[in-house]
Amino acid sequence: MKALHITGKNEPLAYVELPDPVAGPGEAVVRVHAAALNHRDLWIQKGLYAGLKFPIVPGSDGCGVVESVGEGVEASWVGRRVILNPGLNWGDRPEAQSAKFKILGLPDDGTLAEKVKIGAEYLAPAPEHLSDAQAAALPLAGLTAWRALFSRAGLKSGENVLVTGVGGGVALFTLQFAVAAGAKVFVTSGSDEKLRRAHLLGATGGVNYKHEKWIEELKALVPGGFHVIIDSAGGASFPKLVDLAAVGGRIAFFGATNGNPPEIDLRKMFWKQISLLGSTMGSPDEFAAMTKFVGQHGLVPVAETIYPLAQGQEAFTAMDNAAQFGKIVCLP
Repeated sequence: MKALHITGKNEPLAYVELPDPVAGPGEAVVRVHAAALNHRDLWIQKGLYAGLKFPIVPGSDGCGVVESVGEGVEASWVGRRVILNPGLNWGDRPEAQSAKFKILGLPDDGTLAEKVKIGAEYLAPAPEHLSDAQAAALPLAGLTAWRALFSRAGLKSGENVLVTGVGGGVALFTLQFAVAAGAKVFVTSGSDEKLRRAHLLGATGGVNYKHEKWIEELKALVPGGFHVIIDSAGGASFPKLVDLAAVGGRIAFFGATNGNPPEIDLRKMFWKQISLLGSTMGSPDEFAAMTKFVGQHGLVPVAETIYPLAQGQEAFTAMDNAAQFGKIVCLP
């Protein structure tokens, strides 16, 4: 099979020929029809991720057709169109992942290939209303958004929600999920065009965080503050989210793209009864709930930026430049 290989830190992606994977007991081999990128893949290439192993086939998200199964797996899976749950070995506790938790694409070879091997328990029927590219965009980002928004922040219909950095995959899913759940959603971005497109997806309003007084602009839009804030950037602006939160507000975060924040005023947090909630990926039950919700509401992931698998390095460069709106997808 053809596959993309990361051969070392800061090395360009290699488009190589590799042996076809073979399904062992409890496993399935999926012929990949579409594979979506995540920033995790880029950070692995840059050597900025824990547990690095080279060479590795990256990629956590995929949609395809089951080609073969190993011992103990129902033969009825063969020929079915599926998506993959990339969160492996979550464990028995819904509160947090187990010590054995890992994500497809490191240390195990991932989806940026013509075929991928995975435990059959991580197969799920692909939503019928989605194309291969749209379905491939769903798993990792959709699961991350679902847990942060519903399981951790406990979103309720009618609440005011702030999603920072709209344009990335998780932020867009958070926007779409919250709108479908009956929330009033506001967004931030450094691009007026991304704010415009977020409005088309249901955002009530938004501000450009490059404006000097963007915090004041948000306060003017929602004077009472936001019940739920979902963030992935961290960094210097993170403490300002405390000022934007409503009394009893919940701030859920799943990343630190801009690094650790400076000092947070704890007095503001306890006086306003604010909850600060870390979140990572999600459990199998959350994955099932997320995919069911997508089907019930007919939600369509934004997956308009498409590259042939052979042009994987160009796709990685596009992600690094943060020019895209939504998910970047490679087609084998």
